Amino acid sequence: MEHAVVPAGHLVYAVGDIHGRADLLAQLLDQIKADAAASVGTKKKTIVFVGDYIDRGPGSRRVVDLLRGALPTGFDARFLKGNHEEMMLKFLGDPSFLEPWRINGGAATMESYGVDVTGLRRDAAKPEAWHGAFLAALPDQHRRFFEDLELTASFGDYLFVHAGVRPGVPIEKQNPKDLLWIRGEFLRSEKDFGKIVVHGHTPKDAPEMRANRIGIDTGAFINNRLTALRLQDGSRHFLKAEESMPTKSV
Repeated sequence: MEHAVVPAGHLVYAVGDIHGRADLLAQLLDQIKADAAASVGTKKKTIVFVGDYIDRGPGSRRVVDLLRGALPTGFDARFLKGNHEEMMLKFLGDPSFLEPWRINGGAATMESYGVDVTGLRRDAAKPEAWHGAFLAALPDQHRRFFEDLELTASFGDYLFVHAGVRPGVPIEKQNPKDLLWIRGEFLRSEKDFGKIVVHGHTPKDAPEMRANRIGIDTGAFINNRLTALRLQDGSRHFLKAEESMPTKSV
């Protein structure tokens, strides 16, 4: 879509997949705060988070604390659900879902909440024991945060989702599973989706700009890089928080 815009006076930032990297999130929020303070003609400011706050990285609990209580003043926030939050919620409802979640980074999330993951593994604990330990460690406010996550948000000519949309299906008829999990068919499509789709879920070294979509998952856990897309009027820019990797001695 050419000349895509957000509503006049509205400054929108979309943050990619965080995956437990609270350190990068804190840096990026500082950048967003400073950038917004320097913006002219802004009447409304919104941050959209496209999901996958947890798993893999070491700071999932701290990420949720930051999202719930440390966002820049004066911003609205929209929190979308990622497939990793869906897996965690499935485990909360059914202990037998332990292994699918755990092999996708769920153990790191439980550990961040103080669960004795090492002891549970050592004792070859049953899923019910893992479930009980996590339920006891997860604050009620955090559980409500996860349960209240949205599937989509839209401003102007942009639609924000976690994974993408199924080509050829109207936005209002999209299957939630596709919004959380789709890859190939969506990523390869050159169709007009009706709006520019801003998404995460598929990590790349840098943001991926296409005529019909913008991918903003830059691999916070893999590449030590967390990206935000900045939208104002018809402009697009990127902000990033990045951990410098130590130089290897020769």
